[in-house]
Amino acid sequence: MLTIIFALISFVGWAISDLYTTILARKMGAYSGTFWSIVISLVILTPYAFFQLADLRKITLEIFILNIVLGIIFTISGLTFLKALKIGNASLVSTIGSSFCALVVLLSMIFLGDRVSETQGISIIIIFLGLILSSFDLKELKKGKILNKGIILAIITMLIWGIYYTFIKIPISQIGWFWPNYIFLISSPLVLLIFGSRKLKIERPNINGAFIPLFLASIIALAAELSFNFAISKNLTAIVAPIAGSYPALFVVLAFFFFKDPITKQQILGIVTTLIGIVLLSILSV
Repeated sequence: MLTIIFALISFVGWAISDLYTTILARKMGAYSGTFWSIVISLVILTPYAFFQLADLRKITLEIFILNIVLGIIFTISGLTFLKALKIGNASLVSTIGSSFCALVVLLSMIFLGDRVSETQGISIIIIFLGLILSSFDLKELKKGKILNKGIILAIITMLIWGIYYTFIKIPISQIGWFWPNYIFLISSPLVLLIFGSRKLKIERPNINGAFIPLFLASIIALAAELSFNFAISKNLTAIVAPIAGSYPALFVVLAFFFFKDPITKQQILGIVTTLIGIVLLSILSV
């Protein structure tokens, strides 16, 4: 049951953080937003790292290299996601990105040996169905108006997240839930330097009133990330990912209250369907 609770914390945390991330992306841009989010996360986590040194002693060279590689590609996904939010429809971008949970289920079963029961599989399908209904405009899909630069970046983000959240379980199982996230944060500046140029300067953190959404997006996303790591350290990734990754269903509701985005009957049906799937999967996984 503790695993489900932490998966639900990620579900709520990622939905809320996406609200502030959307605001941040449009005030500061992807490059600066990613940089300052990493800085804030490191400032928050570094004092705690001194209390987790015992787990770090378990690390091997292979695990360290895997963690660094995963951290590099995850940082790239931060850039693509913020850029997609800046130029695309926030709800649609968030939904496509969250589809990583379907890829995680597949990859976890193929490479990590995760197995789900038939009833759990049905619950996961219900969650994915609800996710599609709550966030995609099916009428627009029929008109072929979905593919643009923002959507392409969201798809790239989804693929990277699918790979990251599948294989990050390997370092987590070896050195605990804390260090894999901290190691990736340390490796992130290298990626930013590689992608940086004279045209991509780092803006000050309070530009255009961006500091508050920057701070809130960073700490809430960090809490959701660590909750996800803890959850998959205790249970199957194929069970945790669909619950946490269905957060766009909640994001649609929050966007209605914060951004005044309208909610259609289709989206209401999708939200209810998603919640039913989450409840069923939670009950069946206890």
